[in-house]
Amino acid sequence: MSSGLATTLRVLTKTKNEAVSAVLVPSLDCADAGVQEGALLAILQRYNVAGQREIVRRLHTINDRWRKILADNYGRMTAVLRDAVLSSEHQLCVNGCQAALWFREYDLMPALINAAEDEAHPNRNLAAATLLQLAELLYEELAQPRDSRRRRDPSLVREHVISALEKSVQRFSKHRRIEVLEAFLLLVNRDNCALKQILQEPHHPAFVPLIDMLAHSKRGGVMRLLLSFLDDPRAPSVGLNALAKRTDPKFIDYLLKKVGYEPSATASQNIKRLETISWLHADQRFVTTLDDASQHAAVQLAVRSGMNRQEVYQLLERLLNEGKVGGRRAAAQALAQFNGAQANGLALRTLQDKDPFVQAQIAVQLRPRGIPGALSKLVEMMSSPHEPVKQAARQSLDEFTFKKLLLTFDLLDDDNRRQTGELVAQVDPLAAEQLKIELTTASRTRRLRGLAMANAMQIADQVEECVLDLLSDDDYVIRAEAAKALSGSNSLAVYAALREMLADRSFVVQEAAEESLLAIATRHPAFGEDRLRDRNRRENPLAAGPQTPVAPAPEKELLR
Repeated sequence: MSSGLATTLRVLTKTKNEAVSAVLVPSLDCADAGVQEGALLAILQRYNVAGQREIVRRLHTINDRWRKILADNYGRMTAVLRDAVLSSEHQLCVNGCQAALWFREYDLMPALINAAEDEAHPNRNLAAATLLQLAELLYEELAQPRDSRRRRDPSLVREHVISALEKSVQRFSKHRRIEVLEAFLLLVNRDNCALKQILQEPHHPAFVPLIDMLAHSKRGGVMRLLLSFLDDPRAPSVGLNALAKRTDPKFIDYLLKKVGYEPSATASQNIKRLETISWLHADQRFVTTLDDASQHAAVQLAVRSGMNRQEVYQLLERLLNEGKVGGRRAAAQALAQFNGAQANGLALRTLQDKDPFVQAQIAVQLRPRGIPGALSKLVEMMSSPHEPVKQAARQSLDEFTFKKLLLTFDLLDDDNRRQTGELVAQVDPLAAEQLKIELTTASRTRRLRGLAMANAMQIADQVEECVLDLLSDDDYVIRAEAAKALSGSNSLAVYAALREMLADRSFVVQEAAEESLLAIATRHPAFGEDRLRDRNRRENPLAAGPQTPVAPAPEKELLR
């Protein structure tokens, strides 16, 4: 731009003479782009109403450069844009509505409401559509971090707009503009007094269309409002019913995200009020197409709802058979709420699931279900390579602890001692350490009980050192019990110690050692000849020839 032109435009901008409009307005159509843009900027900065009106008339023909200049100065045109959206002239109204959207002129929403309500306004449909689009733009702005470049606080703008929309909603019986209702639902929260009033009055003119909009609107703000009823301790039944009737995938996705891994206490109470959930009732195959997190949430939604229990069971069965990992885990956990032969059979089949967490969820249900052979299955699961499965099995057998066995051991017969003891040895990881305490105590009674427990639990090899020490106890009864307890051991040290006990001064101890050696030789035939020679020496010393020291154990480790 030449210095002369710049000077001229600067003078035209600052002068108070209104006659300059006759110069600036024609300049908007000048072939020179610099003159056009200079005139445009001068008109905007002068707040010249006639000039701004001419700018609005040309909005449908402007280029990107003009649009940028207008965007930088949009606040200067509010009054002219208000006149434009209220104008009966079609193109002027179209341009005004377009500018309102470009510049997000939310202050124009009351004017758009008036135009939409006016039956005589030829552009009322355009005004209503623009109102709804502006409401959606404001909703999006509210949902995002505030733009520091904009001076307006969107929350304050929202309050102003809602006030105008509330008044229009109360006049709904006169204008019947659905766009006003939808704009209202986009921006209000569930505590809005006008909204509560409508939801509580089925005879309100706006009641039916508003409920229909809650049940069908695809706009995010309306869905947000509907989902917010789940967090309302006094949620209106009509709102929850609308929520339960929706079957559109987008809403289902939002709903399942809202439910999440576990819904809040308030949400759970409201979900319980849902006697039917249309999309779960119509086609449960849809659930198998969801991702892991959504399948998990679907289970939480179904089991907490008031749905028919058979439908809920069918959902769990489908997910356990066809679901993704997240869905199967949630379904396995929820299956605990269902009893009977059908549910028991499903639980047993689910034990074969390849996911260890699914197996673990079912494991803790086996005993409460009274499934035959549950104990043996749980013991088998204790040997699983997966830690979650082992922990679940241990949890299900938590009464089989060393401390509880110690308290009841003297009351059990031999068969129960053996069965219970073997379970405790497998379930309680601290059993061996606690048994060592009993074997090393000063109390004779406790040492004897400890030896009997070691024998019943079949873990003498884990407390071998303590039991070997008891072979030298002054009490022959304890020595004999120690020799018996070692019958299940497989180490060379035990074998050698038992052979030495064949020469014990007590015949009872000798017999106990002989029986244990026989048990060892039965498992390991290579040691049978040593045992036979020792027995012959004891029964016929003269036939056995000169006494010789006890032969050392074979130079090989017994199999463990």
